[in-house]
Amino acid sequence: MTLIPLISALAAAPERAPAPAGTPATPAPGARYDPGAGHRPLAALFAFGVPAALVVAVALSPMIIERTPTSAPVPWKSFTLPPAPPPEPQPQPPQAEPQPSAMTTTVSPLPPVAADPPSVPPAPPLTPPSGSGAGVAVAVDPPAPPRPALVAAAVDPRFAGTFQPDYPAREQRAGIEGVVRVRVLIGTDGRVKAVELVSTDDPAFFEATRKRALSKWRFKPATRGGVPEESWKEMTVRFQIRDA
Repeated sequence: MTLIPLISALAAAPERAPAPAGTPATPAPGARYDPGAGHRPLAALFAFGVPAALVVAVALSPMIIERTPTSAPVPWKSFTLPPAPPPEPQPQPPQAEPQPSAMTTTVSPLPPVAADPPSVPPAPPLTPPSGSGAGVAVAVDPPAPPRPALVAAAVDPRFAGTFQPDYPAREQRAGIEGVVRVRVLIGTDGRVKAVELVSTDDPAFFEATRKRALSKWRFKPATRGGVPEESWKEMTVRFQIRDA
């Protein structure tokens, strides 16, 4: 605000025209000689202008305002809840007293078996008392019935013509004769199931007899009480060359 009047005063002051060279400066009529009058406006400018400039600078400078942060108003009111009352104790149901369990004991009709039963010596044999007097009756088991006798197997006459084995060709050409004894196992159906050698004059005679017995021989099986049974039977076969 002080700078505007100062500028207006400086503009209204008359300027002096410079005097031509060689012309002595003559003072204006009625003017007094003031040797420092030329320097007073500049001093006044400095005297008033500098503080005014500072004031203007301070006035125009942005003001720094520190704003205190404000919090938004709380739309509710805080209040304190009263403490919850303690829970009421619940009555405890009456507990039933434990009843003793009834146990039923079954009495075994038999006495317990000992791990190691005592050894009892065998009773002596019962003998009738000796001497005169009435005899003592002794129980005796009846004798077992005798086992029926075994009826030996016999040659079935229907197959008697097939019993003679074939004569071995080599022995027949050589004129060798001989006898073979064999044991045959006869089954319940009368067939020969096995042939065992007892003796022979030539192995060829036994081989011919074995083949014939297994294929052609038939017997009436042995029986015991009318029931067929397997049995062994010894047979003798002769090999003889007969003249035609």
